[in-house]
Amino acid sequence: MSIDGRLITNDNTKMIPQTEYEGRVLKYDFPELYVGIAEYKEGPTGCTVFYFPKDVISVADVRGGFPGTIRGSSAEDGRTSAICFAGGSTYGLEAVTGVAAEIFAMRKYLGIYSVRGAVIYDFFRNNMIYPDKELGRSAMRSVKTGVFPLGFHGVGCWPGCGPAFDCLQPDGTGQGGAFKQIGETKLAVFTVVNALGVIVDRQGHIVRGNYDRKTGKRYHYNELLEKRLANNTPPEPHYANTTLTLVVTNQKLDIDSLRQLSRQVHSSMARAIQPFHTKDDGDVLFAVTTNQVENDILDVTDLGVIASELAWDAILSCFQGYDSSGEKI
Repeated sequence: MSIDGRLITNDNTKMIPQTEYEGRVLKYDFPELYVGIAEYKEGPTGCTVFYFPKDVISVADVRGGFPGTIRGSSAEDGRTSAICFAGGSTYGLEAVTGVAAEIFAMRKYLGIYSVRGAVIYDFFRNNMIYPDKELGRSAMRSVKTGVFPLGFHGVGCWPGCGPAFDCLQPDGTGQGGAFKQIGETKLAVFTVVNALGVIVDRQGHIVRGNYDRKTGKRYHYNELLEKRLANNTPPEPHYANTTLTLVVTNQKLDIDSLRQLSRQVHSSMARAIQPFHTKDDGDVLFAVTTNQVENDILDVTDLGVIASELAWDAILSCFQGYDSSGEKI
């Protein structure tokens, strides 16, 4: 798409941020967490912001060979006001600075606030529009608690998974979420899947990615790899891919336990996305605790197991056909 033969970009196109949405949503009961989205339909591309009015503690687990992140006011884990996921690859990090600027203004330009963020590559389109500072500010202005839009919204405007091989067709995905409460302990997981690998359900069936139009089948990477090796064919170049995830709990955890929770959940997601954490994926998982409640019947390992199942639910809810509990609809 072009204007007078020129590629459409943020600099030559007037765009109005869109913050309203329709369609599937996850309803969650977590008053300490606010969610906002903003989109440029001209991309399409967008960002999703997770805002904590009372600062929380967060950690980041960064894997894969192609991440793009802003880790906050320093590279250290710790106090956090907001986390922003955006499209636009590295350029989308501008949306993260927009979130920070809007929080600065909201709080009367007093204090320094740590805003963290990460991006996905979503330039699988015929323009180079990306989430900029104004889009980040708009997402921050739209935050509300209790509802999270599923599918092609926010950062999930234009992601996909597969194909690992050029002969196959990729599938659109989106952003997904899941929530659960055990006693006073609350857990929520949100993700956007833009993976090299395929998405697998709990029965082991590929439900997204690596689709062969000729046969109507979907293939695991290893099946196609074996054929390629048998033919002595060199590997094909892969596009940049990334899955971004946020885990939020209100259970009190020290920072070391929070880091272990992030590792456990991030590792578990390899059940649902295959392959995962490749050199062409920039996978990032943030884990957050609001440190509000104690629950003697749940330790950090228990939390990790529950959150891991929620992460699988969130992955499946990214696209039409599954709800936020990972069930077909």
